[in-house]
Amino acid sequence: MRLVVFDLDGTLINSEALIIETVRESFGAVGQAIPSDAAIRSISGITAREAMGILAPGVDEDRIDVILNSYRAHYQQRAGLAREPLFDGALAALDRLQAQPETILAVATGKGHAGAITLLERHDIIGRFHSIQTPAHNRGKPDPQMIETAMDRAGIGREATVMIGDTSHDMKMARAAGVKALGVAWGYHTVPELEAAGAHIVIDRMDDLVDTIDKLLET
Repeated sequence: MRLVVFDLDGTLINSEALIIETVRESFGAVGQAIPSDAAIRSISGITAREAMGILAPGVDEDRIDVILNSYRAHYQQRAGLAREPLFDGALAALDRLQAQPETILAVATGKGHAGAITLLERHDIIGRFHSIQTPAHNRGKPDPQMIETAMDRAGIGREATVMIGDTSHDMKMARAAGVKALGVAWGYHTVPELEAAGAHIVIDRMDDLVDTIDKLLET
């Protein structure tokens, strides 16, 4: 048996436009300096509170609460209007993996638990995953706890587990957990960033995903 753990935003779900627009709007709404698009991309994968602290450096905790509440309100408004699409080929890749009786799928995402559940339900793929790990019940990325919890729930060891993600936080989390780190180049962080964070392999086509998982877990 083997465990394949997916990040969501930037890996399976194309949420970049929604998140960048939401951060820009939510910061502007409370009179906070609007961060650059590059800065917004850099914080994908970590908890929303941590992200707001990075994007608004030097502000106190009360101010972080104001910014965070604005972000959550704007995100809920936008997410209800615009469906964050799956990347092309993602559904086919999940189909191939699910057809393998030895493969168990899980999620490890920096999204809030309710947001992750809602997003997976919208795409009607929630039933494909054995467990959905979020910072609601684990420490956030790059701490390895989300992967460790997914492995415990599945009863599968680190030698038979791979983490798939688009950010350096995902790769660092995978390395900290002692599992294979598979980076994807179509998300928020660049190939050099993924490699520097410890990716064993980085792919740039969804079509290569399943074969690369097979390759990593056979070694």
